[in-house]
Amino acid sequence: MEPTPQRLKPEDFLRLIEKSRLGKLKIYLGHAAGVGKTCAMLEEAHRLKKAGVDVVIGWIETHGRKDTEALIGDLEIIPRKKVSHHNGTVEVLDTEAIFKRYPTVCVIDELPFTNVTGTQHPKRYLDVHDLLLAGINVITALNIQHLESLHDTVLRATGVDVRERVPDRFVLEADQIVNIDLTAEELRERLKLGKIYPADRAAAALENFFTENNLNELRELALRETANAIDQRPRIGATSPTRVSEKIAVFISTNPDTTARLLRAASRLAGRLNREWMAVYVRRKKEDTLHIASDVQRRFMQNVQLATELGGSVTVLENENICAALLKFCRENDVHLVVLGTTARHWWQFTRPNVLQFFLHQAPGIDLHIVDPDN
Repeated sequence: MEPTPQRLKPEDFLRLIEKSRLGKLKIYLGHAAGVGKTCAMLEEAHRLKKAGVDVVIGWIETHGRKDTEALIGDLEIIPRKKVSHHNGTVEVLDTEAIFKRYPTVCVIDELPFTNVTGTQHPKRYLDVHDLLLAGINVITALNIQHLESLHDTVLRATGVDVRERVPDRFVLEADQIVNIDLTAEELRERLKLGKIYPADRAAAALENFFTENNLNELRELALRETANAIDQRPRIGATSPTRVSEKIAVFISTNPDTTARLLRAASRLAGRLNREWMAVYVRRKKEDTLHIASDVQRRFMQNVQLATELGGSVTVLENENICAALLKFCRENDVHLVVLGTTARHWWQFTRPNVLQFFLHQAPGIDLHIVDPDN
């Protein structure tokens, strides 16, 4: 029998802090508001302070919950910065003040938050990244539905289109990921008791997002993602496993919605198999920048950025023979698994090459992972 993997204990985060000049990142992961992520961060902050660690709060969101507010206690809080926004002022994370204070550990809640226009970075996780590069250790939190590659899965399962998302690579490279688990029944009971939202919001939440089915779906995703993240880390004292050389390729087009879904599917597959992956697009002359519509080009470049955020690379080939170019790329780059989309073809599309049919019959040795991007 294989030895049981050695799991990181809470006190191990303190050892990680002491081992490196670069900041360490710890993420408390949950599946819904109210499971206890913020409370867990505050409790850890108190433990660190008691151990003599210089810890401050950069941003905490109590949502008016008295129990959470009480947990702040005597922890030092970096005041929020006020900036002008839409003829008024809003409060934002003051990264400059955190740099100036330069604590050992900074607690920053709500990692997926979108910053207001005019701040240095559009997303809070990028602010956290700057702090880590400066050697400041960060403890933060997010819910599983904010993970970029799970967007389509969450949308299908719950009907909720989550707009604030964090790239998988940023989350999976965290030094510690801790799942805060609570059953759907317990969470709904907390909601009914007014421990998550005020009474007027709680009733609507129970009927919409906080249904038992939604919570069970999200809880399962959170448990699975945490387990995957732990399993991909080397065991303490063990040698690092040899990286699988075979790569995964996903064939993309200029269709923005289809491409985004395929990229997320490829990222998740590569993560499960621990393989490098790449997105490949074959551009013909009639699709170059002089002929393609500007809005199509803009959305294509957004998907190129999405691919890199998900941990993949992007290759653009120039060739009139799409199928031949794709097959040649796979042979030359040790690609043995290809992610392809399949949709119903309209009559005017039959003049275009059917890449799926070509690889089914003309590409021996290459396995196909077929995704229906419309579902």
